[in-house]
Amino acid sequence: MKPAKIGIDAGGSLLKMAFEEQGQIHYKSYLIDELDSSMNWLKMTAANAEVALTGGKAEYLKKEFFQNALIFPEFESSGIGASYLLKQDGLSNENFILSIIGTGTSICLNRDGKISRVSGSGIGGGTLMGLGRLLTGEKDFSSLVSLAGSGKAENADIMVKDIYSPFDPPIDGSLTASNFGKIKDGQISKEDKAASLTNMIAETIVLLSTQAAVHHQIDDIVYIGSTLRNNVPLKHFIRKYTIMVGKKPVFIEDGAYCGALGAMLSL
Repeated sequence: MKPAKIGIDAGGSLLKMAFEEQGQIHYKSYLIDELDSSMNWLKMTAANAEVALTGGKAEYLKKEFFQNALIFPEFESSGIGASYLLKQDGLSNENFILSIIGTGTSICLNRDGKISRVSGSGIGGGTLMGLGRLLTGEKDFSSLVSLAGSGKAENADIMVKDIYSPFDPPIDGSLTASNFGKIKDGQISKEDKAASLTNMIAETIVLLSTQAAVHHQIDDIVYIGSTLRNNVPLKHFIRKYTIMVGKKPVFIEDGAYCGALGAMLSL
């Protein structure tokens, strides 16, 4: 059975694909380095399928591979996909902040079914890969995640409790006073460097996401994107800090595919 509809989210690092086959939705992803080979294969195997494109390389895919494809806006597609998956998980909510953690991070407001980008940062998965390689020598995503899971951020970071020691701090002592502030004090393990980096990425994303949530009077922050996939340490830090500021963190299974799914559902 060949897919009748295909949605492709062509981002900076990954190609994410959602496709419908016999009434079921399936997902697949490829590294951007595999773009030409994967899209040529798809063009041959699903020649008669309807194709929807979104993401930064959507125009390129349309020109080179799928001339009849429709292109849908990236943030709208992610909002549609996220809303669909939230309903599937029984978490239906028309109003939420959507934080899309891909190569960088885009923060969107989803209100009454309409989505708009309200903030963003160059801090994201690309930061994890690039800075992670500089700090640890590792270039594989799963290896960096594994290192972070075995390390302690506070061994590399100066914490609020360190600043005020031996007295009690006026705010939560487990908050970071300075990312990587202890590096100057001596040898820090690769594991602790990876944990510190993951913590810094989480803090930045949560700070921007919660600022948007407070400004727009929203309680739920939905975190999606390929950087979260199988990334327990990042999810842990994001959950911790979001709850700390009184907002509700929501993680969607298959959240990495919201853009591709939303594009497919828009056909």
